[in-house]
Amino acid sequence: MQKSLRKYGWLFLLPTLIAFLIAFVIPFLAGVWLSFTEFTTVTNAKFVGLDNYIRIFTDNRDFLNAFWFTVKFTVVSVVSVNLLAFILALLLTKGLRGTNFFRTAFFMPNLIGGIVLGYIWQLIINGVLSGMGVDLTYRAEYGFWGLVVLMNWQMIGYMMIIYVAGLQNIPSELHEVAAIDGAGGFATLRHITLPLVMPSITICTFLTLSNSFKMFDQNYALTGGAPGKETQMLALDIYNTFYGSVGNEGVGQAKAVLFFVLVALVALIQLRITRAREVET
Repeated sequence: MQKSLRKYGWLFLLPTLIAFLIAFVIPFLAGVWLSFTEFTTVTNAKFVGLDNYIRIFTDNRDFLNAFWFTVKFTVVSVVSVNLLAFILALLLTKGLRGTNFFRTAFFMPNLIGGIVLGYIWQLIINGVLSGMGVDLTYRAEYGFWGLVVLMNWQMIGYMMIIYVAGLQNIPSELHEVAAIDGAGGFATLRHITLPLVMPSITICTFLTLSNSFKMFDQNYALTGGAPGKETQMLALDIYNTFYGSVGNEGVGQAKAVLFFVLVALVALIQLRITRAREVET
C-alpha cells in the first residue's frame, strides 16, 4: 500500500497543481512581466524597463500617501480588533449564560460582503454626522475612523471564535495550580494564558494584518478615497491608477507588484515574531 502511494500519489496531486499553476502562478508571472511594460492589452505590451516603477514615485505622491494611510489604519485596526476580540473571548469562556447566542451574534457581521458593509456604515455614520452639518467626506479623520469602526465590526467576531478555541485548549489544571500558588488574575493571564494562546494570536494577527492591508471594497464603498484622495488605501490607489486613464496600466501593474511584495514581507515578519513566542502545551 505504501509503495503504491509513493508511486502513484503524485497523480492525486496533479489536478490541484495544474489548477494552482493556471489560476495563480502563470497570472502572477504574467503580471510581473507586464509591470515592466507599457500596455493597454496584454497583446500590445511594450517593454519599458523600470520606467513604471520610477513613475510610481515621481508622477505624484498618491502611492506614498496611500501607503502611509494604509499603515496607520492597519496598526490601529490590528491592535483594536485583536484586543477587543480577545477580551470578548475571555468573557465568553467564563461559562456565562447565553454564551452560544453571543458567539453567533458577534460572528454574523463577518458573513456580510464588504461592499454592502461599506454602504451600510456610510449611511449610519453620515446619519450621525449630519447633526453637525458634515459627512464622511468632510475631513480625512472621519473617513479614517469610519474605516476602523467598520473593520472592527466586521472582524471582531471572527477573531473572537479563534481566540475562544485557543482559550479552551488551555488545560484547566494550569489555572488551578496557579490559583493554589496564589497567582492573581493578571499574573495568570500574563504567564499562563497569553503564552499558551500565542498560536491563536499568530493566526489572528496574520488575518487582521493581511485583511487591513488588502482592504478595497469597504474603502471603495465607504469613502471612495474622499476627501480628495486622503482616505485612499493602497488597493484602491492601484485600482484607480489602473482603470483611471489610458496609459497608466503599466504603472498600476507595477504598484500591484510592489503591493504584493510589501504585504508578503510584512506578513512573514509578523509570523516570524509571533511564532517565536509560541510555547507547546
